[in-house]
Amino acid sequence: MPVKIPHIRMRDVARIYDALEIGLIIVNGEGIIIWANKYYSQLAKFDMRKYFGQNVRLISQRGDVELPNDRTMIDIVMETKQPLSEVVIYHTVDYVITTARPILNEEGEIDYIVYTITNYSELMQTQEQLSQSNSHILALETHLQNLQIKQSLGSDIIIADKQMYDIYGKALRLAGAPVSVMLTGESGTGKDVLARFIHQNSPRKDEKFIHVNMATIPPALFESELFGYTPGSFTGASRQGKEGLIQLANNGTLFLDEIGELPLDLQAKLLQVIQDKQVRAIGAVEPIPVDFRIICATNRDLRQLVRDRKFRLDLYYRLNTIELTLPPLRNRREDIPLLATHFLNLYNKEKHTQKYLSSDVIQIFYKYSWPGNVRELQHCIDSLTTLCQRSTITPDQLPPEMQQLAFDETAAVIQNTGTATLKQSVELLEIKLIQEALSRCATAAQAAAELGVDASTLSKKRKRYGI
Repeated sequence: MPVKIPHIRMRDVARIYDALEIGLIIVNGEGIIIWANKYYSQLAKFDMRKYFGQNVRLISQRGDVELPNDRTMIDIVMETKQPLSEVVIYHTVDYVITTARPILNEEGEIDYIVYTITNYSELMQTQEQLSQSNSHILALETHLQNLQIKQSLGSDIIIADKQMYDIYGKALRLAGAPVSVMLTGESGTGKDVLARFIHQNSPRKDEKFIHVNMATIPPALFESELFGYTPGSFTGASRQGKEGLIQLANNGTLFLDEIGELPLDLQAKLLQVIQDKQVRAIGAVEPIPVDFRIICATNRDLRQLVRDRKFRLDLYYRLNTIELTLPPLRNRREDIPLLATHFLNLYNKEKHTQKYLSSDVIQIFYKYSWPGNVRELQHCIDSLTTLCQRSTITPDQLPPEMQQLAFDETAAVIQNTGTATLKQSVELLEIKLIQEALSRCATAAQAAAELGVDASTLSKKRKRYGI
C-alpha cells in the first residue's frame, strides 16, 4: 500500500517562511515584488507589505539603504542570469548579505528572482559570543588541568613557570599511554624527576622504577649490568649469577639516563630486547620474557650522534616516540626563588639549622645564569647552609662567580649612567678588593691583615656594603 504523503497548505508555507530568521523577497521576471516574509521587515525596519506589487528597484532608492555600487542587483542578475551576492548596509548600521538568485523557465528566461537576506552583523556577534564562550571554556580547562597537575606533583616538585606546567601537563597525559619517552635538556634540569613523575602517574606506579645512569657504569660492565649473567659465564662472574637491570624492571619502568653513552655494540642488543620483549643474559641459552615501560634521557644531541654513526637510527626512533625537552633554569627564572626556598627548608630540617636568604641573595640568584641548572642551585644551598655561620645568608657568603656578578652589575650601572662620583668609585673598588680578599683567605682576620686594616675596620666595611 503506497504511503500517503501529507500536503501543506500554501498559507502555512507563508507562516513557515515568516518564522525563518532569513529575509526572503520574491519578485517576478519584471522585478515586481510578489511576496516578502516578516523577518525582512524586521531587519530593514520598514514594512515590506507596502511594496507588494511595486518594483523592487524602489527599495534601493530609499535613503536608508546603501548599495555597494550604482547598479541594482536585479539589473545585473537580469543581464547575467546568474546568482549574485552583495553586502548592503541599512540605516540600522547592520551589514546585510543579500543574494539574488534567478529561477529560469524551460526557454532560459527569468520567471522569478528570489532574494535571501542574512544579517552578517548578527552572525558576527554570535561568532564573537561563541569565541568568548570557547575562551572561557579553554581558560577553565587550563585552570582545571593546572589543578590536576598541582595535585599530581606532590611536595618535592617545585614549578611556577608556564612552560614547565605545559611540560608536566603533557607528561601527565602520556603517563597512561604505553609509549616510550625521550627526555632531553641540559644536565641538571630535572629529567630524572620528570621520569619518576611519569612512572608515578602510570598504571605501573606500584611496580619498580629502575634508574640506570649510563654515565656511571664502566664500559666493560655495561652488558653484564643491563642484561645480567648466569653463574660462571665469564671469569670473575658471581657463582650465583646476577639479574640484569632490564629484568629487574619487569612490569615496571626502566629509566635509561644518559642513553647517549650506550656503546654501539650494545645498542643492537637493547633494540632486540625492546622489539622481542625478552632478554637473554650472558651465558644463558633461553631468553626470559620481560615487560617494561622505557623512558630515556640525554643531554647530548642524539640526532647528531646518529649522523656521526655513533647511535643507531632504528634505536633512536624506537626510544623517541614522544620527546619532552626541559628548559634550562635561566629560561624559567620564576622557579628560582621557589626552588631556593624549597632547598633551604629541606637542608634546614636535615641539618637542624634555621638559616634565611637575604633579599640581596635572592636578587643575585634571580640574575645568575645557573650553568648547572637546578642541581647547581641545590648544591649551592646545601653548601651555604653548611658553611654560613650567621642565621642570615648574605652576598659575601656566595661563591666568587656570584659575588662577581653583583660587582659587575654595580659597575655597569655607574658606567652607563656616567654619574659616578669619586666616592662611588672608591666604594666600588673597596667592595671588589674586600670580596677578593675574603675569597682567598680562610678567615676574615686573615683577609683584614692582607688588606692592611684591623679586623674591626673590615667588619664595619662589610656591614656597610652588605658583604
